[in-house]
Amino acid sequence: MSLKRIDLLICCGSGCVSAGALKIKERFHAVLTEKGMTNEINIIETGCMGPCDYGPVMVIYPEGVFYKHVSVDDVSEIVEEHFIKGRPVKRLMMQDSEDQVIASKKDIPFYQKQVKVALANCGYIDPESLDEYIATSGYEALGTILTTMTPQQTIDVVKASGLRGRGGGGFPTHMKWQMVLDATADQKYVICNGDEGDPGAFMDRSLLEGDPHRVLEGMMIAAFAMGASKGYFYIRAEYPLAIKRIKMAIEQAREVGLIGENIFESKFCFDAEVRTGAGAFVCGEETALIHSIEGSRGNPTPKPPYPAIKGLWDMPTVVNNVETFGNLTTIFLKGADWFASMGTETSKGTKVFALTGDIRNTGLVEVPMGITLRELIFEVGGGIINDKKFKAVQLGGPSGGCLTAEHLDVAVDYESLKEKGAMMGSGGVIVMNDNNCMVNVAKYFLDFSVDESCGKCSPCRIGLKQMYDIMERITRGEGQEGDIDELLRLGETIKQLSLCGLGQTAPNPVLSTIRYFRDEYESHIRDKSCQTKVCLNLMHFDIDKDKCIGCSLCARKCPVTCISGSREEKYTIHQVDCVKCGNCLDVCPVKAVTKVPGIHADVIAVNEIKCDMED
Repeated sequence: MSLKRIDLLICCGSGCVSAGALKIKERFHAVLTEKGMTNEINIIETGCMGPCDYGPVMVIYPEGVFYKHVSVDDVSEIVEEHFIKGRPVKRLMMQDSEDQVIASKKDIPFYQKQVKVALANCGYIDPESLDEYIATSGYEALGTILTTMTPQQTIDVVKASGLRGRGGGGFPTHMKWQMVLDATADQKYVICNGDEGDPGAFMDRSLLEGDPHRVLEGMMIAAFAMGASKGYFYIRAEYPLAIKRIKMAIEQAREVGLIGENIFESKFCFDAEVRTGAGAFVCGEETALIHSIEGSRGNPTPKPPYPAIKGLWDMPTVVNNVETFGNLTTIFLKGADWFASMGTETSKGTKVFALTGDIRNTGLVEVPMGITLRELIFEVGGGIINDKKFKAVQLGGPSGGCLTAEHLDVAVDYESLKEKGAMMGSGGVIVMNDNNCMVNVAKYFLDFSVDESCGKCSPCRIGLKQMYDIMERITRGEGQEGDIDELLRLGETIKQLSLCGLGQTAPNPVLSTIRYFRDEYESHIRDKSCQTKVCLNLMHFDIDKDKCIGCSLCARKCPVTCISGSREEKYTIHQVDCVKCGNCLDVCPVKAVTKVPGIHADVIAVNEIKCDMED
């Protein structure tokens, strides 16, 4: 059978699927069938290609032409122009800063500083095909290990690579493995933590969706190294595509003898299954996750004893993150020295990040450790959208902290970020422009942590709620002198006394924003003003009478009829009755309505009268 002349790779990660990628794939099948070209074009459904903001995306080989924002209506044109006439459709291709078409995917700036290790196959192979994974040296590392190495030698390679856990804490991977290998027990377990709950994070989901066999092979390597014969994938139920594909990978591996008894004719026996989580953030903590697998409520327990000594069903257990497993195949194929040559002295290899927020290139990236925030945000991420000014970046999700423009040259590694009050976390990166209120941002993350607290320990259950209540008062315009000091005191207390790592890190967004944006807190408390005009109680709408044309549109759209006037007298907002819905701002044809920071004088006067009456 002759090889097909064109490979059409369509991104079918969750982001592109939600944007219509599967319908585009169906349309290509229909058009190619109609034109009798199905024997010439190989359509491949791949995992995430990275630049999610441009989805649905696709790449056509051998040229490597990258198409963005593809729609069903574009399919016939691509087939006619590109496949038949050999003329790429330029309007769908990426452009550089001078609006020149970029001919090949490899030349797109988004990919220039990336090094794909865990994501090596994502966007290149069909994640539902075992044959395609094997064609990329899949299971070769496992076969070599099982037939030529001992468990201790396997751990020694991981130690030499410098691999640290990619789930957030950065604990040296080999140390967990060694503890389990050295433990004496009839049964040992390995668990893949796919309970990715940080707002704005989708690294683990994308890897499970895009290259499930890589994660499975990594788990099996870990199992051999520590003497485990059973593995569990713990994946939150909100990730149906990831669950489907990892289950498919397990069954495909079982059918060909890669899972089961005497794998690769060795004495190694292994089996794996999937357990779904109900979406509790606390189940990302390893002891809570273990309890959930056991069928109990997902509450954390004090450590020690560590899971490596007493874990799942009281047996020695290693819990590793999806990305941690995703690195192992390449480490053994290319060598520990190759992996350790990337990164910094204490943070080796690469890290996968989910870039989100006010950034041009939102999406999934993998870069060497030690890259600066400036490179990550402005070169890989393409800078801030709409030519706004960069203000802050939140790293590590609800457990992390905000850094500012003065930190753009900080290296992205475990120690450097922690020193500045942030953390690597699992890899969520939320970029913010100068329209963001940092007090409100901190309150948002704190609200998330309060809602997700399991409630088992009082520092987290009570302390976080007290912090949130103070933040709520501040953003409502009821902040008091001493609130900042109280937030600092509560935050440090919670960090020291909470039972698990989630509670211990939950105050970080508040503490880091106070550290770097204290002036915004003081403005909210002392001046009763939100300079970014985000906190509704600390701003008001006003009408510029010089711009107002008296069209009455604002008054007619006001839901509480607090706007009055005429064509001659122009219109005025009665501030005491205004509910700040913003309708007037949206409908004004001449932009006479503006947001103004601070509480209006009329409202202050009414509030003072109310206070006097209450007294």
